[in-house]
Amino acid sequence: MAENMGNTDEQIEVITEGQTEDVTDKKCPNCGATVVYDPDTLAMTCPFCGYSRQLPKPEDNGQDVEELDFSSAKNRESLDWGKEKKSLVCKNCGAETIMDTADTAQCCPYCGSTQVMPVDNDDDVVAPGGVVPFEITKEKAAQLFHGWMKGKLFAPNEAKKSCEAKNFSGVYLPYWTYDSQTTSPYEIKLGFNSKDSQGNTTTTYRTYRGIYERFIDDETVYASKKTNNPYIKQASKFDFTKLRKYSPEFIAGFLAERYTVGLDEGWDIAKGQIKSKIDSEIRSMEKKKRKADSVSKLTFNTAYSKVTYKYVLAPIWIANFKFKDKVYNIVVNGQTGQIRGEAPVSPAKVAIAIAIAIAVIGVLLWFFSNN
Repeated sequence: MAENMGNTDEQIEVITEGQTEDVTDKKCPNCGATVVYDPDTLAMTCPFCGYSRQLPKPEDNGQDVEELDFSSAKNRESLDWGKEKKSLVCKNCGAETIMDTADTAQCCPYCGSTQVMPVDNDDDVVAPGGVVPFEITKEKAAQLFHGWMKGKLFAPNEAKKSCEAKNFSGVYLPYWTYDSQTTSPYEIKLGFNSKDSQGNTTTTYRTYRGIYERFIDDETVYASKKTNNPYIKQASKFDFTKLRKYSPEFIAGFLAERYTVGLDEGWDIAKGQIKSKIDSEIRSMEKKKRKADSVSKLTFNTAYSKVTYKYVLAPIWIANFKFKDKVYNIVVNGQTGQIRGEAPVSPAKVAIAIAIAIAVIGVLLWFFSNN
């Protein structure tokens, strides 16, 4: 996508091919020698043993070359949660949760509906490999919420008292995280501005080619389609460096949302996120390195290798409360305490605020018109 280049009186397109950047210190998987990039064949080759790995052309967007280590591993996923589980589905919003067989749930944590019912257990539901444990207690979540509500200027006073700690449900959200080495051959067209003696701007364009390599660590995908609560995503910024190896004790007494985005679909989503990052980084890198004024066009394709994944759970507190027959959702991040949600609005308070604003504006207009 081209950046805004401003007003120009003339544009002269001069295309020159930049030198392809060297890819150094990449070892041959066969003999350990350093492999080199051949720009004529678009391949990484070893001059000693003949190893070769083809890379995609920059313009072939969407034709990813993948070496998916996880494609064989995904059939050997652990299905053992450590304790017997049961699944519940909400007939109102469709959310599915997993819990210990000994626990009971009388309402859906996502919409507050009491129309929850058990469903047949799916023996193919993958057990998590890691957990971000709760660091915020239910009592602390309630305190944070009450402080948040007090700061809502237009919320009715009676509404600020209607949500108690007992309304909070602790839920573990499902995530896929992916690691991958990426290699992206690219072609970029940069604009360089110059001014003549009359101050008119001319933009000259040059085209450069290169290879951008980046290791992607923990590209995270929320593995749910069922929940449409927008505040869940807004409050779901977790520090996955604090991930702990899964143990059933971590989720005892809590609900765990069942993932509805599978491993392969999650990888497709992750690749879209990765491409956006790579696009932004290449543009910024080349513009800065070449001292260019604009980016006119960028094409690239990405080869993925050494792909690994984890299925992990991360904690949130959810509360639903009714005020005048309307349900309001509150979400508190169970690790950081971040709060997102919707508060009811008092029409009377809004009317008073508008009247005050009008009065202030009237006074200011009178003051400035008489001075």
